[in-house]
Amino acid sequence: MMDSYVGKRLDGRYEIREIIGVGGMAVVYKAYDNIDDRIVAIKILKEKFLANEEFRRRFKNESKAIAVLSHPNIVKVYDVSFGDRLQYIVMEYIEGITLKEYIEQQKVISWKEALHFTTQMLRALQHAHDKGIVHRDVKPQNIMLLQNGNIKVTDFGIARFSRGETRTMTESAIGSVHYISPEQARGEITDDKADIYSVGVVLYEMITGKLPFESDSAVSVAIMQLQNEATRPREINPQIPLGLEQITLRAMQKHTKDRYQSAAEMLLDLDEFKRNPAIKFDYSYFVDKEPTKFINQQPITTVAPKATSLVIPEYEEEEEEPNKTLPILVGVMSALLAVIILIIIFLALFTDLFKNDRIEVPDLIGKNYVEEVQDNPKYKDWKFDVKHVTSTTYQPGQICKQSPYGGAKAKKGSTIKLEVVTPGSLVEVPPINGTEIGTARSALQAAGFSKIEAKPEYNDSVAPGIVLRSEPAQGTKADTSAKIIVYYATDVDENAEEVPNVIGMNYVKNKEDVVAFFEGEGMHLKLGRVTEEDSNRPAGEIIDQSIDPGTRVPKGTKIDIVISTGKAANATATIQFDLPNLGETKKIDIFVDNVLYDSQNVKCSGGKYTYNLTSSGENRAIEVTLAGTTVYTATGNFTTSPATLTNVKITPYPEKKTVPDVRGEPKEEAIAALKAAGFNNIVTEEFLNFDPSKSGKVQGTTPSAGSKADVNQKITVYVYR
Repeated sequence: MMDSYVGKRLDGRYEIREIIGVGGMAVVYKAYDNIDDRIVAIKILKEKFLANEEFRRRFKNESKAIAVLSHPNIVKVYDVSFGDRLQYIVMEYIEGITLKEYIEQQKVISWKEALHFTTQMLRALQHAHDKGIVHRDVKPQNIMLLQNGNIKVTDFGIARFSRGETRTMTESAIGSVHYISPEQARGEITDDKADIYSVGVVLYEMITGKLPFESDSAVSVAIMQLQNEATRPREINPQIPLGLEQITLRAMQKHTKDRYQSAAEMLLDLDEFKRNPAIKFDYSYFVDKEPTKFINQQPITTVAPKATSLVIPEYEEEEEEPNKTLPILVGVMSALLAVIILIIIFLALFTDLFKNDRIEVPDLIGKNYVEEVQDNPKYKDWKFDVKHVTSTTYQPGQICKQSPYGGAKAKKGSTIKLEVVTPGSLVEVPPINGTEIGTARSALQAAGFSKIEAKPEYNDSVAPGIVLRSEPAQGTKADTSAKIIVYYATDVDENAEEVPNVIGMNYVKNKEDVVAFFEGEGMHLKLGRVTEEDSNRPAGEIIDQSIDPGTRVPKGTKIDIVISTGKAANATATIQFDLPNLGETKKIDIFVDNVLYDSQNVKCSGGKYTYNLTSSGENRAIEVTLAGTTVYTATGNFTTSPATLTNVKITPYPEKKTVPDVRGEPKEEAIAALKAAGFNNIVTEEFLNFDPSKSGKVQGTTPSAGSKADVNQKITVYVYR
C-alpha cells in the first residue's frame, strides 16, 4: 500500500508524515529529518518496480542527474538510498503549487509574469545543459511555484546525460505528449533543443491559456506535434506583443536547426524583449530548404513494421496493483497486444502513416501566390484552398502560412491550405487617445489595421495603460497595411529592475547562486555589503536584505544583505520568587541545562528575590536551588526579546521548627509529639540499655531537643531496648 510508510522512520532518520504526490513509478512523501532538523520530500520507488531493472535504472538516473546540479531554480537532493528492499531519494521540500495548477487558476497568465517564469526555467535548464543533462520532460506539472514568485524545476526522472548516452533509456520517446518535441515523438536521439521546444509549449500555454495541440488521444496529439502548425498566440490573445509571439514560435519550431540552439540564446532574446517590448525579430526559420524527413517510407509487409516514424510517449500515471496470478497476467498481456494491433491498424487505414504513395509537400512560404504558384505546372499535383489575411511580416500577395508545411509527406492530389496576404486600403485612424491600450488595439483592428506596435512611454501623470498618442495620429488617413505605433503611459522606468528575493538562501554555501540572482545573465543589479548578525538561523543563511523583494530600482543598484552567524542572539529573562524568613544567609545556585550558571549568598529575611538571566536558544531548562533545595524551575526561550519563561514552578523553601523534648517518653508518644510539631521524616534507632525500667522509652533525638530543624529534615529518635 502507498501509505504503508506513513508514520514510520527510514534509516532511523526520516520520519514519514504524509503522501504529497503519486507518480507512475514512485510515491512522494513529506518527512521530517531528525538529524538536520528540517522538512524534506522523499521519493520512494514503488515495491512492484524493485525487481524491474529498467525502473531501477530510471530511478537511479534521476538521483544521478539532480545530484550534479546546484542551482536556485532546481530542486536540491540531500540523500539517496538504493537498497534491495527500499530505494529512495531525499529532496528539498517545496512549499507551493505547480505551474499547471497556477495556469488552471489564472486561465491566462500575463505576459510579464510568463516572462518572469520562463526566464527562471531557462536559467535552470541552461545550468543542467552545461552539466550535460537533458531534462526531456519539461512541463508545467514539473515546475513548482513558490510564494515569492520563484520557480523550481523538478522531476528529472527521465533525464539523461547527453554527453554519455547515445540513445534514450527505452530506445523510444518518453515524456508528456502535449509538451514533447517532434524528435521525441519520433523516438530519435534528443539533445538540449528538445527542452527548448517544451519550454516554448509551456510559454505558449501560459500566454494563451491553451495547449498548441489537443485531441482525444495521445496518438493524435503526437501526430499533430509532427505535422501541424500551432495557431499563432496573437490570434488567440491579441494582447500578446509581437516580439513575444515570435520568441514562442521560434522555440516551437519543428526542425531543431530552426529553434534556439541553447537556453542562453533564448534568454538573450527575452532580455532584448524586456528592454523593448515593441521589438520585432528578424527570424528566417519560416523558409526551410532541407526539411527533416520523419515519416517511414517502408511499405507495409505481412510483418508489423517498426514504429520508427511515430512513438507513443509513456505516461507516469498511477497504475493498479498487479495481480500475480498467471491467468490474469496472461489476460492483461493479451489485451495490451490487442490494443497495439488496433493502433497499428488505425494508423495504417486512416492516417496513411505507413503508405508509400505520398510525395513531398512543396515549400510555398514567401512566394507570390498569383505570380509564382496559381497556374504554375510545377504544382499540378496539388490543390489549393486560399484564405486572404493581413500580415505584419509578409508583403501583399505573398503566402505567409501553409498546411501541411513544406517538407511533409502527403498524398498526391491533396489540398494545401494557404494564407495569402491581401493589400491594404486608406482608412481614417480612429480616435484612440485617452483609451486603454487594449481598447485602442481592438479599435484599430476593427478599422482594418493589422500592423499595430504598442510602445510604453514613462508618464507619472497619466494612469498606466492609457494611450498618449499614435503615429500616424488619430483622425488622419493611413494605409491599413502600414504600421500604427501606439504610445501608452507606464509608471515603470525601463532603466529600473525588480529586486529578487534572496532571503533564506545560504550565502556561504551557495555564494555563486546568490550573486547570480543580482548579477547573472539578464540581471543588472549589484551585490553590495555582506554583514553578519547573530541569529538562530543556520550560519550563512541570508536573514535580511537592504531593499525589499519586488521593489523596482535603477539598474546597477547595490543590494546589501545580512547573513546569520549561526549563533543565537542573547536575550534576558527575569526570575522571581519569595525568600523564606530564616534570619540567616543561604547560598542560591542557578543552573541552565544542568550546568551551574551563577551562585550568590543571600540573606533570607523574607521579601522577593529577583535575578536577570541572560542566555540564548530555546527550550533551555532553568533551575534555582536555595541551600541545595530546589525552589524554582522553568523553561526559557531566549530567541525573542525579552526572553519568555514557561512551565514555571515555585516550591517554597521548607520552614524550620523547634524539636520538642521527648526524652523519657514512650516511643509511640514521642513520635506522635514530633509529628504534631510538624516533622514528617522520623526514624528510630535502638539504644543500649542496662536498666529494664527504661526499656521502650526515648533516650534522646538528633537534632537535639530545643534546636531548629527543617520540617522535612530527618529526625532520629533513640529508644532504649
